[in-house]
Amino acid sequence: MKRVTAQIMGRVQGVSFRYNAQVQARRMGLTGWIRNEPDGSVYVLAEGSDSMLETFVHYLEQGPRSAKVESLKTNWSKATGEYDSFEIRWQ
Repeated sequence: MKRVTAQIMGRVQGVSFRYNAQVQARRMGLTGWIRNEPDGSVYVLAEGSDSMLETFVHYLEQGPRSAKVESLKTNWSKATGEYDSFEIRWQ
């Protein structure tokens, strides 16, 4: 099991990015959270299998149709297992 944190920049707020990412993460059995950042980016912390996380990161590179992802920064580490589900955080 692994953990990935990601910062997604571009037109990613106000376009249902968090909601759609939550739906995708839950379908893949991932745990963690997603939130909007004050700088206009979206931040994600997700844990799960390597293959599911790689698929999820690929989704984050695209986002929903209304989004325009300009860049994605990721950091990979060992999972801690501290989350039970995948939630939207409100700061």
